[in-house]
Amino acid sequence: MMSVNLPPGFCFSPTDEELLLHFLYPKTSLPCHPNIIPDLDLSLHDPWHLNGKALSSGNEQYFFSRAKENRSTENGYWKEIGLTEAIVSASEKVGLKKYLVFNLGEAPQGTETSWFMQEYHICSSSFSTASSGSTRGRRKSDQCRSKWVLCKAYEKKSCEGQQGVNCEKDENDSGTELSWLDEFYMSLDDDIEEVMSLPN
Repeated sequence: MMSVNLPPGFCFSPTDEELLLHFLYPKTSLPCHPNIIPDLDLSLHDPWHLNGKALSSGNEQYFFSRAKENRSTENGYWKEIGLTEAIVSASEKVGLKKYLVFNLGEAPQGTETSWFMQEYHICSSSFSTASSGSTRGRRKSDQCRSKWVLCKAYEKKSCEGQQGVNCEKDENDSGTELSWLDEFYMSLDDDIEEVMSLPN
């Protein structure tokens, strides 16, 4: 398989809205539309094998995959963590973003890892179709759009052992080690607090 890399000096850093409208929507609606993001079978690739196969940008790996309930691989499985965000464009909901964590072993007794994934879904009802006058045409188009998702996988690095990184414990720390999922939720809470503190 050909490696997908950006030229030196280029950084692929689209917003959630751009990923949906400029990459996932054309993928689901225009089969011949050129796209720099490759198609991968999620079940054939553990997350640490994505580099060189997905579109790599820094620590993030972008790829299209068929939408499926079973996200198992040879060595583990992707598990939804129960967090879903709506993606809005021009005051209209255009898609969803689901968060997943990779677990080693078989479900449901797998061991949580530091690999996370954001899975983007099109809300097909938000888009008009060429056959808007036909109920049958709309239903067929909706089913087509549900076949593909856009995935962004990345490893959440631990600060342990890294120089120049503040890893001081909180004064109220009981000594209980936080899981990657706990740290992930904490980082989301920090982002939300930062947004809420901004002036209107």
